[in-house]
Amino acid sequence: MWDKLAAIEIRFEEISHQLSSPEVISDRNLFQKLSREHSDMSELVATIQAHRKAKEELRGAEDLANNSNDPDMATIADEEAKLLRGELEGLETRLKMLLLPKDPNDEKNVIFEIRAGTGGDEASIFCGELFRMYTRYAETKRWKVDVMSVSEGEKGGYKEVIFEVIGKGVYSRMKYEGGVHRVQRVPATENQGRVHTSTVTVAVLPEVEDVEIKIEDKDLRIDVYRSGGHGGQSVNTTDSAVRITHLPTNTVVAIQDEKSQLKNRDKAMKVLKARLYEMEQRKLVEARQADRRGQVGSGERSEKIRTYNFPQSRITDHRIGLSLYSVEAVVDGDLDEVIDALTSHFQAEALREQVSN
Repeated sequence: MWDKLAAIEIRFEEISHQLSSPEVISDRNLFQKLSREHSDMSELVATIQAHRKAKEELRGAEDLANNSNDPDMATIADEEAKLLRGELEGLETRLKMLLLPKDPNDEKNVIFEIRAGTGGDEASIFCGELFRMYTRYAETKRWKVDVMSVSEGEKGGYKEVIFEVIGKGVYSRMKYEGGVHRVQRVPATENQGRVHTSTVTVAVLPEVEDVEIKIEDKDLRIDVYRSGGHGGQSVNTTDSAVRITHLPTNTVVAIQDEKSQLKNRDKAMKVLKARLYEMEQRKLVEARQADRRGQVGSGERSEKIRTYNFPQSRITDHRIGLSLYSVEAVVDGDLDEVIDALTSHFQAEALREQVSN
């Protein structure tokens, strides 16, 4: 590991010098490429340097503890050495984490698809609450939310809502949210105070660039039709709604939220590409790790991942055994504690897998 880290540090210095050279500055594409590489390495290099500094300080503290003629000074130095050993251990763990292969999708924008599952009106209402949870969380991160399609529930919420979240590192934070979310509570329409259980499915799809997936025109059927409008809105009197069917996979995307047929078509193609990309990624994951169907990122959404229990104010993520008694705060968009725990857990799993291999 240390040879690899030394090579990374050398490469970082090389790029730093290159970025200041006139030849690189004048070549916009090369400058952007090297700038991204430099940015990607900066945290790792800073951690390497912090490790080196702590190691030097540890040597000094140990030398003072072992050789000082002043007992009090030796005791202080010994305590300092203990702290530095703990710091070094943490830095080494961090270095191993930073050396893990990066998910190529981590910096991408995300398309969310949230759908009401079992539970009727209560499922639709909770679908709306999850949409609000994610939009509130996006606000705290200064991410932009673009609603692409909605199908409203009869008594509030949504039967389905599709939206894009745009910002730096969105997928890296949101990729563990895909799955079945279960809610347990007494619905407002329940007269006898009984707790009902409903489910909502969440799909988290990284936005796909054109170069990543090619769709042939011959594989598409595109239908245009008159949109129906939402709630009290007036019905659109032009054929602006668009339905795109990918014939080889029978994947259908329908968008009618925009008054412009062209805008609806662009949004539908964006969602279609994300779905097809996810299908391809799922095939790759299943081929490589057929014995680990429950792995996050496999695309399986039949398994319940999280329960929101309102009577007990408890939220439980079943994948990592995490329980927090702050369900109201989480549903209000305070997701960092849950996401941080999931990220740490799956990074640690990846680290164990790397060590075992």
